[in-house]
Amino acid sequence: MTLVTLRDVLQPAYTNGYAVAGLVTLGWEDMRAYVAAAEAENAPVILQAGPSCREHTPLPILGKMFRHLAEHASVPVVAHLDHGYTFDECKEALDSGFTSLMFDGSRKPLTQNIDETAAIAEMAHAAGISCEGEIGFVGYSGGEGSNGTDPEEAAIFARESGVDAMAISVGNVHLQQDKEGGLDEARIAAIEAVTDVPLVIHGGSGVPIAQRHKLARNTAICKFNIGTELRLAFGAAMREAVNRDPDRFDRVTILKETIDPVETAAREVIRALGN
Repeated sequence: MTLVTLRDVLQPAYTNGYAVAGLVTLGWEDMRAYVAAAEAENAPVILQAGPSCREHTPLPILGKMFRHLAEHASVPVVAHLDHGYTFDECKEALDSGFTSLMFDGSRKPLTQNIDETAAIAEMAHAAGISCEGEIGFVGYSGGEGSNGTDPEEAAIFARESGVDAMAISVGNVHLQQDKEGGLDEARIAAIEAVTDVPLVIHGGSGVPIAQRHKLARNTAICKFNIGTELRLAFGAAMREAVNRDPDRFDRVTILKETIDPVETAAREVIRALGN
């Protein structure tokens, strides 16, 4: 069994100059593809259940799916709750077998964010698992705008929240389909100068691949969350499978044809992070 915590995979990355892929899952086919990709690259992988995934599949089921894959994997696998918004949601994930909880208090005032994140971190650590928090707000392409992370606030948050990893807002945007945005490297440097925890980039699909590689090697950024990029690969593969035989209706045979293309796309993501 290779089920591990977030701290287990990020601390070596922090020390040795690489990053780990946090891959956003939506269903069984992409989960399988992500683990296969990690095994092919001999790299750890973080399987992430975000809000849209949890709307479709209950947390107890997702926990069993993640743990089943981990039990049969040859590489470390983290079962990670992405963007948990309440204590109860995080507690349910813990009870469902997740090994990492990301509590998102980034829309809240600093003191409230610290207090609520610290409570999640305390609960997680008491159970022997990890906690990720967020300081600054990462916006959405075509939606809410971002609020960049203030280095001084990041230092306070890292010190007082007790998190094992800290998500930051440095030009990254969720749901971005191109890779033309790029991140604010000066702000990243200012944040890592006053903190000593692994840093996380949400909205990694919008970051140019060359910059991902550079930041993974040379900064404290140890985790890139990738979702949109892989959903695009899934969607393209499914359209091709459906259109190739319009009379076919068996969902299992159709969905099976998405696994290999998504695995290929995930391997490219993992490879670029240098582990």
